[in-house]
Amino acid sequence: MEENINNAIKQAIEDAPERKFVQSVDIAFTIKDVDLKNPTNRIKEEIRLPSGRGREVKVAMFAAGEAATRARDAGIHVITPPEIEELGGNKGRAKKIANQFDFFLSEVPHMGLIGRYLGTVLGPRGKMPRPVPPTLDPGVLATGLRTTVVVKSGDKMTFHAVIGTVDQSQEELLANAMEVYNRVVGRLERGAGNIRSLFVKTTMGPATRVEVVL
Repeated sequence: MEENINNAIKQAIEDAPERKFVQSVDIAFTIKDVDLKNPTNRIKEEIRLPSGRGREVKVAMFAAGEAATRARDAGIHVITPPEIEELGGNKGRAKKIANQFDFFLSEVPHMGLIGRYLGTVLGPRGKMPRPVPPTLDPGVLATGLRTTVVVKSGDKMTFHAVIGTVDQSQEELLANAMEVYNRVVGRLERGAGNIRSLFVKTTMGPATRVEVVL
């Protein structure tokens, strides 16, 4: 599989039209013979990419006091508790914030407030914040998230994950792709036998099929 995925990455990048921005590279799965109506069969994996994501990953934290200070020192954008209710009353701004950041953290006491005012915005985007206990340094958690992708099928047979950008080397993209592929296959009852199709594509380029070896 490694050779097939490597060839598909090469082809996808070669076929990618030139753009004035750095395109992402995705791997897309379509699975078969899996009952996704049963939530236990749904795939949701947080995967640390060995070569990183190839771009800046933005993290925000709902925090106050000392936790807010530690978050700012770690380069994390801070959203204070009073802002939570304000965002809840301004859906447009709340959606902008939700789209601006890749991951959200929160002090534990604010989780209920966030659910009440921002759950309808953050929840559908899969961006509900991760609670940060007082003993945990938010900077350490943010550092891990900056190399993390979330692979999530929900109830859909087709889903995808970012494996990097076209600026990364072939070796880096392959390492990331194999990490994602192996984690997904490991969650399937019949492994690669549950994969109907597999593609690699750039943001604006055509999809390149990967031959799946059973």
